[in-house]
Amino acid sequence: MSRKLALAGTLVVLALALIWFLQPEIKEQAIVAGDDAPASAEQIKAGEYLARAGNCVACHSKPGQPPYSGARRIPTPFGDLFSSNLTPDNETGLGQWSSAEFYRALRYGKSRDGRRLYPAFPYTNYTRITREDSDALFAFLQSLPPVRQAQPAATLRFPYNTQLAAMAWRALYFNPEIETSPRARSASERRGEYLVEGLGHCSACHTPRNALGGERSNAAFAGGAIPMMHWDAPALAFDPPLSDAAAEHLRQVLKNGTAEHSVATGPMAEVVFHSLQYLSDADIAAMVDYLRILPARASAPARQRVSERQFDAMMTVGRQVYQDHCADCHGEQGQGEPYRYPALAGNALVTAASATNAIQTVLYGGFAPSTHAYPQPYGMPPFAHQLSKNQIAAVLTYIRSSWGNDAGAVGRAQIEKN
Repeated sequence: MSRKLALAGTLVVLALALIWFLQPEIKEQAIVAGDDAPASAEQIKAGEYLARAGNCVACHSKPGQPPYSGARRIPTPFGDLFSSNLTPDNETGLGQWSSAEFYRALRYGKSRDGRRLYPAFPYTNYTRITREDSDALFAFLQSLPPVRQAQPAATLRFPYNTQLAAMAWRALYFNPEIETSPRARSASERRGEYLVEGLGHCSACHTPRNALGGERSNAAFAGGAIPMMHWDAPALAFDPPLSDAAAEHLRQVLKNGTAEHSVATGPMAEVVFHSLQYLSDADIAAMVDYLRILPARASAPARQRVSERQFDAMMTVGRQVYQDHCADCHGEQGQGEPYRYPALAGNALVTAASATNAIQTVLYGGFAPSTHAYPQPYGMPPFAHQLSKNQIAAVLTYIRSSWGNDAGAVGRAQIEKN
């Protein structure tokens, strides 16, 4: 009897494990066939806007090749992927796809042939996209000139290159049942949630990931290192919450790339250039409204430990480097010049717990995106060829520890990592 009970218990556990493993498949619903008649100009225009909002061109365009024709290399910790061709080419693109098959890819992360897509394609976010928006986006892509460009094969390591691994990842991190935030009460906040959590897939960079590439749900929008990029995504769950003035400042950065005291640089400059500058003021405001209601995620600064004597020596060297190379633009007191040179006093990039973005900016320069509002923004030259690693560490230590900034020292080893 005890053996039978043990066997029965084992079978129950296995059955529950199988149900858990297959839950994304179980929750998948049949996609209703759409009306694939020629799209109206209005629908195509709406789809173009949505493609901008989703920044599709960033991943699905290879430098030097037509937009949306894919084949762009996307490095991951597990190997390389290559983006798909979104133009309506019959052989290598979406030419033979239906609107229902396209929606299935967004909603459930499955290709036309039923193959489970790799999560570098952020279907965990796109599952929120409505059918109406999916159809409009598809109509826009179908209106593009077809480009014959085959998608190179992925070079993921085993077992990450198997469909079994894709199923396991989906079981761990993908829930096609859409959950909305109870905090989003106003129409603007709900629109912002749709853009931030869905089309904009902001969590793809701004939520830290675990060893398997899954988003850490307990640290949503807490910021962290962007895999394979040597840049950090700043936290979007603000602690303390954004004031009205700070929210307006963020709206300017997202829409224009340049605000009174700061600019978008690094990977975010590309997002503003290709995507956010084209969104309506109402949608930018909605995104900021939603970010303001996210629960705060406090992060304790991880300070570089140096002796008091070493710190004083770095401050002395850093002060001199700052006077020689930085003060003319950023000011004697780090005050900057509005809409031209970012202020360094109180600058979130400067005072971040991680110095990675500040290091990247000093080494390789800081360049705001060209936008409708600021077509020729001011930029910062790179200093990797001009300053030694010790000088860069010293000037960053000085900047992070002056004018009310209290972010701590930067060591030479941190510079060498970049």
